[in-house]
Amino acid sequence: MPISRKRVATPAVQMDLRASPLTAPAVHRGALRVLLYSHDTFGLGHLRRTRTIAAALTEAFPAASALILTGSPVAGRFTFPERVDHIRLPGVIKREDGSYSAEALGLDIDETTWLRAGLIERAAERFAPDLVIVDKEPTGFRNELMPTLEALRGARRARVVLGLRDVLDTPAVVAEEWARKNAVPAIAEHYDEIWIYGDSRMFDPTEGIGLPATVRDRLVWTGYLRRSGAGPAETPAEPYLLVTPGGGGDGAALVDQVLGAYENDPALSPGAFIVYGPFLAGERRAQFEERVARLAPRVASIGFESRMESLIVGAQGVVAMGGYNTFCEILSFDKPALIVPRSRPRMEQTIRARQAEALGLARMLDSAAARDPAEMAAAIRALVDQPRPSAARLDGLLDGLPRIVARAGALLRGRVRA
Repeated sequence: MPISRKRVATPAVQMDLRASPLTAPAVHRGALRVLLYSHDTFGLGHLRRTRTIAAALTEAFPAASALILTGSPVAGRFTFPERVDHIRLPGVIKREDGSYSAEALGLDIDETTWLRAGLIERAAERFAPDLVIVDKEPTGFRNELMPTLEALRGARRARVVLGLRDVLDTPAVVAEEWARKNAVPAIAEHYDEIWIYGDSRMFDPTEGIGLPATVRDRLVWTGYLRRSGAGPAETPAEPYLLVTPGGGGDGAALVDQVLGAYENDPALSPGAFIVYGPFLAGERRAQFEERVARLAPRVASIGFESRMESLIVGAQGVVAMGGYNTFCEILSFDKPALIVPRSRPRMEQTIRARQAEALGLARMLDSAAARDPAEMAAAIRALVDQPRPSAARLDGLLDGLPRIVARAGALLRGRVRA
């Protein structure tokens, strides 16, 4: 859908920009500038992945700067590495009927998209990036990225990369979605490479799309993004399993199933440490807190922790829904994992969990089995003795970040010092 350029009334008093003391600075050509776009209509996954990549690039290249454009409503709750900053785009939310609305502004979705598109285009113009990395959406949310992509192509300065997680959805769903968004022509015209943040032994997110050979030749399998410890976090004194539904917006079922297992089996151990995520809130979370209080000290909980890596390091195992970032952390810290994936609105987590189990990287428990407290308790009990992901011996699985750095250096050869 094209961006509607519906205009709104403006105040009579206007600032005379010609009288502004601001002047355009000279572009410093010795340092890499990376612009990262993450549409983030909901959840944490896109922002966390983008933040990890920005940190790796600024660490690898001297004096590099990275600017993240994100729609995440919780971006301000994260700390960003040195020389990495972010601009929070006006938020949007998806209604139950599949339509979108502004998260906070009193504007319709066309006005909100037009505003976001203008902010993105102006940020790219002023930041003058050498490298642009777009997360998942080739044309952006509701095509909001297209004016910027066209401007970048006209300027002939920046190299542009599309980054895809290992699994998007079933091939049929992705093919229909990309056809509707006119994604393949946009990639062919505007993108230099497509980085797949996964391993071909797991899944090919472009399967079924029918990419022409000229586009398929631009695919680069990076491997998964290795995570490292993020500083100290408060953890239980006793051994624990970490229970994480990611951002928590659709994680109530997993929390309910885990609590049901501990309620069903008073001897179940080790204990559980539940991180609800920032989007599991309100009455549902209050009900969970009452159940957690009755199960204490075997079960404890917190709302949100930006240093999830530290919590995983201290855990004996992980019970999760199997989102991309959590899966990377499970692999990075070599933790036995029980994945209870969702299958709606996307099959992403289910596909990832099935493939991970087939390769010996984790165990999957489908939602029907997880609803049985006895089955869930048995799966939790078995988790501690489960083989770690490293036992699968899949070489190169976690080489994503060094390969991204290498590809960035190759794309920008002659512009930056490695």
